[in-house]
Amino acid sequence: MMLPCHNNLSLTNDRSPRLPRSRCRRWRQSRTGTAVVAVAALLISTTAWLSLVFSGTTTRCWRRFKDWEGSPHFLSRSLPWSSSPNRQSIPPPLRFESPPAFPRNRSLSESGNEKKELLLNDIVFGIAGSSHLWKQRKELVRLWWRPLEMRGHIWLEEQVPPEEADDSLPPFMVSEDISRFRYTNPTGHPSGLRISRILTESFRLRLPNVRWFVLGDDDTVFNVDNLVEVLNKYDPSEMMYIGTPSESHSANAYFSHSMAFGGGGIAISYPLAEALSNFHDDCIERYPKLYGSDDRLHACITELGVPLTREHGFHQWDIIGNAHGLLSSHPIAPFVSIHHVEYMDPFFPGLSSLDSLKLFTKAMRVEPRSFLQRSICYDHVRRLTFSVSLGYVVQVFPNIVLPRELERSELTYIAWNKLGHHHEFDHDTRDSIKSVCKKPVMFFLKDVMKDGNATLGSYARAKAKDDLKRKVFCFPRSPPLQYVQNIQVLGYPLGKNWHLVPRRLCCRVNNTGDELLRLTVGQCERGALSSFTGSL
Repeated sequence: MMLPCHNNLSLTNDRSPRLPRSRCRRWRQSRTGTAVVAVAALLISTTAWLSLVFSGTTTRCWRRFKDWEGSPHFLSRSLPWSSSPNRQSIPPPLRFESPPAFPRNRSLSESGNEKKELLLNDIVFGIAGSSHLWKQRKELVRLWWRPLEMRGHIWLEEQVPPEEADDSLPPFMVSEDISRFRYTNPTGHPSGLRISRILTESFRLRLPNVRWFVLGDDDTVFNVDNLVEVLNKYDPSEMMYIGTPSESHSANAYFSHSMAFGGGGIAISYPLAEALSNFHDDCIERYPKLYGSDDRLHACITELGVPLTREHGFHQWDIIGNAHGLLSSHPIAPFVSIHHVEYMDPFFPGLSSLDSLKLFTKAMRVEPRSFLQRSICYDHVRRLTFSVSLGYVVQVFPNIVLPRELERSELTYIAWNKLGHHHEFDHDTRDSIKSVCKKPVMFFLKDVMKDGNATLGSYARAKAKDDLKRKVFCFPRSPPLQYVQNIQVLGYPLGKNWHLVPRRLCCRVNNTGDELLRLTVGQCERGALSSFTGSL
């Protein structure tokens, strides 16, 4: 035991032993030296530790360890449930890269800075079909397919008999087996997996000089001329996803308001198809609960961060019944497609569904650019309103109806879920006119032909079941154009760039006799008020 040093020697009554003064001094010096050495060692070790922690090598190693710790490889080794075959797969990590100096698809290269015009042959169509329905559905495809000008395939779940083959139709392709993919939606059908892979299987055919892939169903009718013009607005060397949502609000709320519905047609640029083909099969494994094909495709495109580009000429048509309200109020945009045509009433009175579609597509082929475009004009003397839908119908209202009202779609139809109120649709609607005295007289297309560079359409008066009521209850006011049985519409061609800045067409009334009326329809002059000036 070390005894303490005492400087006060006068305390003689303390019995504890005293140390000599020299020895006490040496003891103090040794204790101070030990403390100095300890502090110096502590400072040196702290400095060494800090230099090690903040060195570049240690930082890089630490970051690599954290990256590996958060990777799927770490998870697959560390999580006890990771070996389960039903686990939720993880999207691959994003890679950042500089914009390519040239298009990755060599077919997109263009000479100089001049944009190459899109041709119909630059598009590959992937049509989803069913071998069980092909016998009747092939007549719908025949209405719009051009075998010498177009490329694409009908994708079926199994081969059809050889006698079903037809050179006027797209060739058949049998989809790959999908049994390895999970499908857990309780109300859907696993065929959605097969159809969702049509884009990838089409891309893997490696057809040359492809700029766009267009997907549709075997009950979709395309206006391919307008499709080319619409796609020609966009750069096919970028990742583009083009289409439109459903008309039904319930369908959009269930699936997505930013999803292109497949039946109305989906346009995918080559670079986007290429990107999807690299991970599509892994992607759809992450979404076994989804219902169909277009929502799976949308989910995978969403992982790439590509938004929907809406084109209002694509039509899913999730409706049933009388399509008159939609056909007579087409958006001011090029008509591109319609879907579910088998579930509609015949478009034209007195014709079967297929014959109606034949007349419909005939008018579409004669003048595709102005097909279904609207025009509104007025007879100031007789206070009549003419609403023209080129290639479909001329409506003659017995009073002045303002354009804002006519732009709304008349509810002659109901949604796919049997609902028919205004809130069910994601477009402007109006109720059908109930007063027999205010209902329009209908003149439906009977025939159409070329007249020089214009088109001449003949529209015949339709017999309405309430004609007698109109004569009785609306007396003394007689029905509009009581003796006119036919209306001829002379339509002038639209400019090549009309679709870039579209505008509703103008029309003029030309009386030619008691039983025949002629209307002239064409693009409005700059500053014209759609023939409405002075009508009120």
